[in-house]
Amino acid sequence: MNTTARDSSEAVLARIADILETRLPGRGGDPSASYVAKLFSKGPDAALKKIGEEATELVMAAKDKKTDRIVAEMADLWFHCLVVLTENGLRPEQVVAELARREGISGLQEKASRLTP
Repeated sequence: MNTTARDSSEAVLARIADILETRLPGRGGDPSASYVAKLFSKGPDAALKKIGEEATELVMAAKDKKTDRIVAEMADLWFHCLVVLTENGLRPEQVVAELARREGISGLQEKASRLTP
């Protein structure tokens, strides 16, 4: 992926995160006017449940090799993950930075480093 596409993707995630922050209860999010504000009003388990549902739908789409559904379900999953980040005061830029930190490190090596106390 070229730098322009990467920057564009990161910008999209940042813009979505900015919007999600406006839906927080403390920022005036109105559950009657916003799906995300409604999720926030139900507590953290609501968004976590949605992640489980979307992950299952993604698995089924991938198993059936339905590429259009894979993309749609992945978008739903990522969106709800962004909701959970927002609920926890985190930003997608932090996730991107963590992925960048891991770039070039063997997955086996990275996993082993998390298992050591």
